[in-house]
Amino acid sequence: MQKIAIVGAGNVGATVAEKLADRELCEELALVDVIEGLPEGKALDMWESAPIEAFDIRVHGSTDFGLMKGSDLVVVTAGLPRKPGMTRSDLLDKNAAIIRDVAGKIRQFSPDAIVIVVTNPLDVMAYLAYRILGFPKARVIGMAGVLDTARYRTFIAAELGVSVEDVSALVLGGHGDSMVPLRSCASVSGIPLTTMLSAERIAALTQRTRDGGAEVVNLLKAGSAFYAPAAAIAEMVDSIARNKRRLVPCSVLLEGEYGLRDVFLGVPVILGSGGVERIVELPLEPEEREALHRSGAAVATDIAQLKL
Repeated sequence: MQKIAIVGAGNVGATVAEKLADRELCEELALVDVIEGLPEGKALDMWESAPIEAFDIRVHGSTDFGLMKGSDLVVVTAGLPRKPGMTRSDLLDKNAAIIRDVAGKIRQFSPDAIVIVVTNPLDVMAYLAYRILGFPKARVIGMAGVLDTARYRTFIAAELGVSVEDVSALVLGGHGDSMVPLRSCASVSGIPLTTMLSAERIAALTQRTRDGGAEVVNLLKAGSAFYAPAAAIAEMVDSIARNKRRLVPCSVLLEGEYGLRDVFLGVPVILGSGGVERIVELPLEPEEREALHRSGAAVATDIAQLKL
């Protein structure tokens, strides 16, 4: 890719920028934020690390959204983070105003871009961005499942004392309390997780995954997770920029898939150079399908609160 823009120069945005630069996934990287000096300072600092980190990407920063002009891909991390005791849905109204503004700027300056939305409540903000942007659904993607799946894999690996590289898993549904870690898809080097752990332990790991973001927020006291979210975003961008066609869970617009419609929800998709190449429908267990529908209903309830 020639140019990638990141809107939001906070912990998530800046960490994403660093990961994308290190991987040399584009020729030019634009970091945009509304706080004077923040994107400029972080971009300059990052660019000055290039000789040491050995990347030749030019990193720019600005409060002028015009800097994102002509971007091939835009990552939206702008928004208020959660505080202890807050749910992702608690952020809906304030972050919706931010997404409305940012989506309008993307439409103005980067009308051909693929957009990855990270702002919480994730699925609702992705839906809002999609409606405002007017882009094809393949080019508007919410980052959720990759992060939630990484947390699930981490907890499984720790429980069993095995390498995280050998753990396969999938987490679908909304990026919140209703997410659906799939027991049927979890395995270690092909060995089903259900043969290695009791139902009680799997249930405990499932719940810890659902609470993964809140656990970090409660420990930090101020701010929210950024290392793992940034890694998840970088994995998605890598698949798109290099046309790897990775099969990963992302929040996308459903139009009948899994029996759900007019809602953004985390499902398995193939990510390539055009964005979402296709949605993969899995044969879920009855309780998993029911849980996915409950999750979809929860997201739809939040979407209904938006003033579209």
